[in-house]
Amino acid sequence: MAQFDLPLDQLRTYRPESTAPDDFDEFWLKTLAEAREHDLAARFEPVDVPLTGVRVFDVTFAGFGGHPIKGWLVLPAEADGPLPTVVEYIGYGGGRGLPHMHLLWAAAGFAHFVMDTRGQGSGGWAQGDTPDPVGSGPAYAGYMTRGIEDPHGYYYRRVFTDAVRAVEAARSHPLVNPSRVAVAGGSQGGGIALAVSGLVRDVAAVFPDVPFLCDYPRAASLTNNPPYKEIGLYLKSRRLGADTVFRTLSYFDGVHFAARAQAPALFSVALEDQTCPPSTVFGAFNAYAGDDKRIEVYEFNEHEGGGPYQQTVQLRWLPRYLTGP
Repeated sequence: MAQFDLPLDQLRTYRPESTAPDDFDEFWLKTLAEAREHDLAARFEPVDVPLTGVRVFDVTFAGFGGHPIKGWLVLPAEADGPLPTVVEYIGYGGGRGLPHMHLLWAAAGFAHFVMDTRGQGSGGWAQGDTPDPVGSGPAYAGYMTRGIEDPHGYYYRRVFTDAVRAVEAARSHPLVNPSRVAVAGGSQGGGIALAVSGLVRDVAAVFPDVPFLCDYPRAASLTNNPPYKEIGLYLKSRRLGADTVFRTLSYFDGVHFAARAQAPALFSVALEDQTCPPSTVFGAFNAYAGDDKRIEVYEFNEHEGGGPYQQTVQLRWLPRYLTGP
């Protein structure tokens, strides 16, 4: 598939036209305050796995609405002191899967906290174990339009809140160094990590790969691929609802979270990616407020991005921010 978006020199300066709603910060302060009215109640139950190099804990903590959210905590087997930690969020449709799918960061000496995504994990590639008990009005199949008529009921309000609480849950474990926590993910997971970096200002680093959930107005009009296509298909029958839909999405746009984030950031983008168009990724990167930021560009890749090559970059980049006193 050929490159289809703006030329690279224009991508490097591209700025989205959308702006955050006036009450964006108030909306999220209230949302997180409501979530924190519930006891975090983080539980870490040892799991017997046939692996010699790691210890695994089955995690449960209270997310949005106090709802129980699952996860994994994977630790190097011989860890005996507070560790730098990667909190990871999962791509669209996937769940936390099985523990042996998450060995990279523990092998590199980090604690690795993997958050399950509520309501997801039946897409055929990684099972999930967390239901979403909140319903919504009419929605197109998928997750993008659930509750999209009102930001208070929108699906990603719950997911982003869960993600913030996941950082708090990870920090509560005695083998996690709370001042050395990074957030990460690819695609949907990258978009969630961006949201957390704007909501939890003291994370130590963020590395979103080919992030989803950025620059919704451009994405919905530029690509015909799901998941962004779900927005257009929803509006296909609700022809007068675009203003309402994009107002809701403005509270959840990675561009607006990026503009509030300060942690060192390592992005990646693929120039043939029609799932998360390059301009939407650069829109978030160019809006990112932290001075220490970098983007890896994969010119001939689609949504798989840099894959293991990007992981190699991350393995060399992250220690400078997560190791030390």
